[in-house]
Amino acid sequence: MGYAFTPADVAFLRSGAGAAALAEVDALPFSDASRLHDVGVARKLLGESFAPVVETVLLRRRAVSKLDSSGSWLFTDDALQQATASAVARHRASRFAGRDVHDVTCSIGADLFALSAVASRCIGSDLDPVRLAMARNNVPGQLVVQADALRPVSRAGAVTADPARRDSSGRRKWHPADFVPPLDELAEVYAGVDLAVKCAPGLDFAVAPWADEIEVVSLDGAVREACLWTRGLATPGVSRRATVLHGGASWSVTDAEPDDCPVAAPGAWLIDPDGAVVRAGLVRHYAARHGLWQLDERIAYLSGSEPPPGIRAFRVLEHGHYTEKSLKSLLRARGIGRLEILVRGLDVDPNTLRKRLKLAGSLERTVVLTRIGSRPFFVLCEAERT
Repeated sequence: MGYAFTPADVAFLRSGAGAAALAEVDALPFSDASRLHDVGVARKLLGESFAPVVETVLLRRRAVSKLDSSGSWLFTDDALQQATASAVARHRASRFAGRDVHDVTCSIGADLFALSAVASRCIGSDLDPVRLAMARNNVPGQLVVQADALRPVSRAGAVTADPARRDSSGRRKWHPADFVPPLDELAEVYAGVDLAVKCAPGLDFAVAPWADEIEVVSLDGAVREACLWTRGLATPGVSRRATVLHGGASWSVTDAEPDDCPVAAPGAWLIDPDGAVVRAGLVRHYAARHGLWQLDERIAYLSGSEPPPGIRAFRVLEHGHYTEKSLKSLLRARGIGRLEILVRGLDVDPNTLRKRLKLAGSLERTVVLTRIGSRPFFVLCEAERT
């Protein structure tokens, strides 16, 4: 859960004395071996103030891989976990360029920071006084007020929200009531303005019929979020979009593109589409764009004679009917001792299977286990970056 910051903690951290304490504690390594010792040193140096200072130093170090320019930011543990990665926040903010925008769930200000760089004017609001105080530190110069997201307090023509997620009891898919505030209530309250709602990519999109465009975004291979766009923020003629952010570059595919995609046996290459493409239901559109085909119309693996550029693709070495016994024999014959196992459409646990295969050899390869029709199928590959 992390340390429970108070408004007094935030006031201290923002003061000159707090800045000096943060600099002093930040000089400590806090490695796995030294952590207990370093916490003791901080306690001796700062007395009762040590806990928020130590927590802030550790959170800032964690934030480096997620947020830009966060070296002077303040966080809670939960807020940092929920904060939008900077690259994703910048991408989403780009649709608000030149607009007056209200971030009605601004938390510690990660999205507000990105908006402030492109919007004509922006305002942030939240109910949590601690997170609001942190947002004022993190996004100086922007108006931040305490307000309920379901009770509009501005006349901004564009609104963005990032509802918190409740405990969904381990469900893989999220529903509107799993969010605070609930998604359907947000849509009702802001029915007269352009609205963008960030939500978990596991949301059942069918329960958000009010969204004019659903965009699923991945960052460096990991699916990060879905954004529900309405009215003037949505792209005309597009209801689903997958956006892939990688290495400072980006590309998108939408359902406005052709989806003519044949089904055929594996060719020279096997392609596992980015998770955003799969989650957005745009595998066939992606395949049509790049001249690829599906192995099975219900499975997301694709094949082709040439893979799209800039992705991790798999050169096909051998393929056929899958049984554990035959795969074990094949791997032994090829001298494969390290094996990446990818599974889609079969009830196979890669870690359990890998142990049973008793690999021995010097080569490293990838095996894809899937099904074609009702038949279990394997594709033995060599992974390459194209």
